Amino acid sequence: MAYDIVMPTPHEKQKEFVETDKKRVMVRAGRRGGKTVGVAIRAAKKFLAGKRVLYAAPTIDQVDRFWTETCRIFQDPIDQKIFNKNSTRHILELPGTERRIRAKTAWNADTLRGDYADELILDEFQLMNEEVWGVVGAPMLADNNGDAAFIYTPPSLASRSASKANDPQHAAKMFKRIKASGDPRWKLVHFSSHDNPHISSEALDELSNDMTALAYRMEIMAEDVDEAPGALWTRHTIESHRVYRIPDQTERIIIGVDPSETSTGDEAGIVAAALSGGHGYILGDDSLQGSPLQWAQAAVAAYHRHHADMIVAESNAGGEMVALTIATVDPNIRVKLVHSSRGKIVRADPIAAQYEHGLVHHVGSFPKLEDEMCLFVPGGKSPNRLDAMVFALIELDLSHKSHLQVIDYKALGGLYLPGGFPNV
Repeated sequence: MAYDIVMPTPHEKQKEFVETDKKRVMVRAGRRGGKTVGVAIRAAKKFLAGKRVLYAAPTIDQVDRFWTETCRIFQDPIDQKIFNKNSTRHILELPGTERRIRAKTAWNADTLRGDYADELILDEFQLMNEEVWGVVGAPMLADNNGDAAFIYTPPSLASRSASKANDPQHAAKMFKRIKASGDPRWKLVHFSSHDNPHISSEALDELSNDMTALAYRMEIMAEDVDEAPGALWTRHTIESHRVYRIPDQTERIIIGVDPSETSTGDEAGIVAAALSGGHGYILGDDSLQGSPLQWAQAAVAAYHRHHADMIVAESNAGGEMVALTIATVDPNIRVKLVHSSRGKIVRADPIAAQYEHGLVHHVGSFPKLEDEMCLFVPGGKSPNRLDAMVFALIELDLSHKSHLQVIDYKALGGLYLPGGFPNV
């Protein structure tokens, strides 16, 4: 039976990942650059070649966009009932065979389980938990020696807050690692939004007036940026003073909280910091997106886990309700409310100086907090983890206890000190 396939003509950058015969493909592209149409074309070609395709993305909106493009390609055979279409499960299949295209939401390993494929496409991969690929995705391709495609746009701070990844930079690090290795199995593709000839270059140019320079580089030019020019913190500063053990003696431990007003709003920042010998130590990051009760429960749990002395919370969002919400979880906790009457940059600047003087140490690694710190540029909206950390360190008041004494832990035998910490 004859039918028509309406296959879009890929633009030059799309052709690089649509037509390649490499077993693994990784695409880093700008918003509106044509990623979704490109992977729909790739999926359609694989399906027509007899393959079983599984497309996964973190949200239903992303799945719907791919599904719409795919159904448009196969509209004629769908109308003729040659291909079965299940819109509820987002499955398109040739009856009586294993050939099909399935689109589903997946953001961690468990949500991807329960299927197998010859072609696995992980879209917006940077927002997924790393185990989506390593624990579930890779093994599901083993039976048929299948292919895989990873698609992502470098995430701005706003999108990183919705990430399910342990390390929001995992996709960028993967791209960089593969590029350095020269692994012949891989095809790496990078293009900006400007490379899509079907969208207005004038509209994209206009965006430069509406976006920060950093967001434009990441979301439009598709540049992997892990440190913004002009940021108050640098990766080198944080790494130079990182340690992997908590000091034997701590004088105070504070939980800093930057509250959120609703469960669908910004994340609530929850960061634990300790004072020891005039130095500050970042002990934990329990920040989350949730209702006021959920972040209050998380803050109280952090308070007890770290044996803290006080919770310091911003009162701008919710006023006294912040303290009352915490009290509903545990009325015996001392809560201090601080009002951000000064600009956040004024508060953050002296804390950044303390980092530069080697007075603040991260006990272990906190990727999401460190991303916020190294991507925060004065004048921009300061993110929630960073604010919570600043509240805690201001309360510890290192400037009056340290006398700017700097300890070079690396010179004392490395980041990990089996014999404990020196008296400082």
